[in-house]
Amino acid sequence: MNRRSPYAPGRSASPRRQRGSVPLWFVLTVPVLLTFGAFAVDMPRVTTARSELQNAADAAALAGAAKLLGGGSGPDWPDAASATNAAVSLNRSDGVTLTSASVQTGYWNLTGSPSTLEAQTISPGNYDVPAVQVTVTRNASTNGGAVSLLLGGFLDYLTTPASATAVAVAAAPSTVGAGGLFPMVVDQCVLDQYWNSQTNEPMIDPSTGQPYEIQLGNAPNSGTCQAGQWTSFLTNANDVPTVRGLIASGNSGPISIGDNIWIEPGVKTTIYSDVPVGVTIVVPVATQIDTHSYVPVIAFAAFYVDGSYGDNQKYIEGHFVGGYRIPVSSWGVGPDYGAYVAPRLAL
Repeated sequence: MNRRSPYAPGRSASPRRQRGSVPLWFVLTVPVLLTFGAFAVDMPRVTTARSELQNAADAAALAGAAKLLGGGSGPDWPDAASATNAAVSLNRSDGVTLTSASVQTGYWNLTGSPSTLEAQTISPGNYDVPAVQVTVTRNASTNGGAVSLLLGGFLDYLTTPASATAVAVAAAPSTVGAGGLFPMVVDQCVLDQYWNSQTNEPMIDPSTGQPYEIQLGNAPNSGTCQAGQWTSFLTNANDVPTVRGLIASGNSGPISIGDNIWIEPGVKTTIYSDVPVGVTIVVPVATQIDTHSYVPVIAFAAFYVDGSYGDNQKYIEGHFVGGYRIPVSSWGVGPDYGAYVAPRLAL
């Protein structure tokens, strides 16, 4: 009787040999599977932790920037830094309460040149604005340690550091939204005399130790420099009811640097009684306000009204102020004459 050889073609391998290949396959593939598993589990977790750090840095920077210009006499660097540090502790990352951050204050150039925070001691240009820079980090010794990894141990990584940086600025606007402007336009020559462009704050009268008092709407303040005139903004109007309505409600729509506004030379006795006293107003600035004509807006300034006088006087008396946050929606970047918009992120 002929017997087929166990090695004859068509005969399957022995079950013992098949069983022996399974452990080898398992040994070779499990590390690969664990590696993919580690990435699948830990990468989203690390990404979330870093997003939380970014949110914390953004919120802290905005909180600090909100305090930069509140004092009205130049940037309040210490108050801004204090507010920034306090805001950090209100945030968490991967379940860990944050306790510290690297906080710097100085000037930020909105054109991106330079692209780093500038010192507090520089003489700021038109696009150098007060800023707070915050870096929030989690590492072995900061904010509860580095971010832990659930499956990273298979790759010999138990934790990973993470950090985030934010810069928030307080800047003057190039556009003031509806209701934000008072219908009086100020001549640039007045600001040249009574505004310190090096420190971005009003000039101080040495006889009083306070900002110079200025009269708007009547006789020149110095030489031939006319301080202020009424304006009906974008509309060519020369009547008291229009101006009175604008005193009450402000500009009807956004007004930007470069827009042409209508000048109304002369005095209107009856409207001075409608001017609010004891408040800060925001007024457009132009380079010429002497004649009935349209003139382009070049900036916006903050002015505190101490008094308003009609009859034979016909002027608004007050002084320029710094650090006044415009209460209506405003945006863009313009020359700093004391009025600024809500703090915003620059980085």
